[in-house]
Amino acid sequence: MNYSKLGKTEIAVSRLCFGTLTIGPLQARLSLEKGASLLVEAFERGINFFDTAETYHNYDYLRTAFKGMNPKPVVATKSYAYKASTMEQSLSRALKDMALEAVDIFLLHEQESENTIKGHFEALEYLIRAKEKGYVRAVGISCHTVAAVEAALNFPEIEIIHPLVNIRGIGIRDGTPKQMLEVIRKAAGKNIGIYAMKPLGGGHLIQQAEDAFQFLLSHNFIHSVAVGMQSREELLFNRAVFSGEPVPEELKTGLKHKPRRVVVEDWCKGCGECTHHCPQGALTVKEHKAYVDKRLCIFCGYCGLYCEDICIKIY
Repeated sequence: MNYSKLGKTEIAVSRLCFGTLTIGPLQARLSLEKGASLLVEAFERGINFFDTAETYHNYDYLRTAFKGMNPKPVVATKSYAYKASTMEQSLSRALKDMALEAVDIFLLHEQESENTIKGHFEALEYLIRAKEKGYVRAVGISCHTVAAVEAALNFPEIEIIHPLVNIRGIGIRDGTPKQMLEVIRKAAGKNIGIYAMKPLGGGHLIQQAEDAFQFLLSHNFIHSVAVGMQSREELLFNRAVFSGEPVPEELKTGLKHKPRRVVVEDWCKGCGECTHHCPQGALTVKEHKAYVDKRLCIFCGYCGLYCEDICIKIY
């Protein structure tokens, strides 16, 4: 496994970060034992970086897994809190529920612009004070917009940026992959740690996973990439690619033919944009939410290009 340092923080992480949203109650709903075992195996195979968030409701998986890890891996979590009081609760919950003495990276969740960051600045200031006391090692933001990365450059307190970027720009709300990469490069040039998210665009790029991963790995200013995993086969495939090792053909074949399903997340607002771009006519809007006709869907993933909130995902 290859490793990199997250900017000026000097926190050393594997270039493959385990995105843990996929194992928990919001997606795969793995048993606590199975999910924790997958995290332990990832750690044993050299992945020392785990990404989570308060809203994922999966801290218990990490707490259980950490019992079998020594030393502890690097942990990043996030909160939507915008006041000091609520961020204090978020940090206390993370420390308690994951049985940690400190959280390595704590981010303001899903920032959109300079105004958004300013609106959450009280919470960021609380995290900075917590860092001074040793409860947090580094602070920053996660985001789906070019504007947020650009805005972060105006806040010297921000040490880590967790931006959305992939080869087709799925989920980038205000620009292209090229524009996102340009501003990420600028941030890294200011010694800000960068770990990317959504390299497979919510599952829409699964059929070209190797190319999608190599697209991000070819940019050394992206220090790590968070990839959601929910099976041992996915773990082995992803680790091989990120380690520069040949991927066994049986893994490629198995994942290529793995049964797929399309899920419309609860936060879909029913805008209907996806329905105009489904070549199979498999998408409609019912009761203010996109609906997938499983008889017509062929998992082409075209819909994902047009959903700015990445509500439609392929698993």
